[in-house]
Amino acid sequence: MHIRDILRDSKPSLSFEFFPPRTSTAWEELYQTIRDLEELQPTFVSVTYGAGGGTRELTHDLVVRIRETTSIPPVPHLTCVGHSEQEVTDILNRYAAAGVSNILALRGDPPKDQPDYDWSEGGFRQAADLVRFIRKFNDSGAHPDPRGFGIGVAGFPEGHPTTPNRVDELDFLMAKVDEGADYICTQLFFDNHDFLDFRDRCDLAGIQIPIIAGVMPVTSLQGMKRMAELAAGARYPAKLLRALARAKDNSEAVERVGIHYAAEQCAGLLNEGVDGIHFYTLNKSHATREIYHSLGLAARR
Repeated sequence: MHIRDILRDSKPSLSFEFFPPRTSTAWEELYQTIRDLEELQPTFVSVTYGAGGGTRELTHDLVVRIRETTSIPPVPHLTCVGHSEQEVTDILNRYAAAGVSNILALRGDPPKDQPDYDWSEGGFRQAADLVRFIRKFNDSGAHPDPRGFGIGVAGFPEGHPTTPNRVDELDFLMAKVDEGADYICTQLFFDNHDFLDFRDRCDLAGIQIPIIAGVMPVTSLQGMKRMAELAAGARYPAKLLRALARAKDNSEAVERVGIHYAAEQCAGLLNEGVDGIHFYTLNKSHATREIYHSLGLAARR
């Protein structure tokens, strides 16, 4: 199903993100998680893509398995890092042949062992270049859907770590929209004011495509620290930190605090008329299911 149809017919959109496992045991655990969450009728699920294409084949395998064995539309991530135009064409052809209808186009992070990565080595320097290329692929008629791939791009309510100038940051986002992006999915955030301000600034800049809010429930202190690294220094509000400090080393209490905080966050976003909420699941179903039930979403959907 094309992303335009999904976001038009299923507002607010409610979606999940997974990453491809590296072991057979983890694969089966993830597939059970997907089955558990399928009954919540998500509008789509996205599948991440490692730096430098390190999990390219795993991503493709998981996307195709979701496409063929579930009712959930999969949205694979695709990054600029280290890819030539021919490589990206080959990837798009494989997804088109598998009946995949949507792509999340990202600049991506350079490999950890290449801090001075040369962006001129690949065929794409910015996400806008990748969006333009996918749109060109669409225009070629290579996809069985006459509209080609629906295209999503990333947004950063807390700011992008490599673009401290927030005016330039919005210019980069506008460039992706001008090249043909259909929707924006934001990086995770923990303060709704950051998202609402970001949405207002997009509106002032003339960006009119749907903006989906990225939410991740904290389920462990270790996971919180790791996500702060992966999300380029996500800001944790004092309100959340105080609640987690009260939980201290009680892992169950930490999870309850994280789920409660995320549920309140989602309720606030829904009250503000958000276009959608994208749950960063970390390949687990429990926290997301609890949030759904606390908000009455499972029964509604």
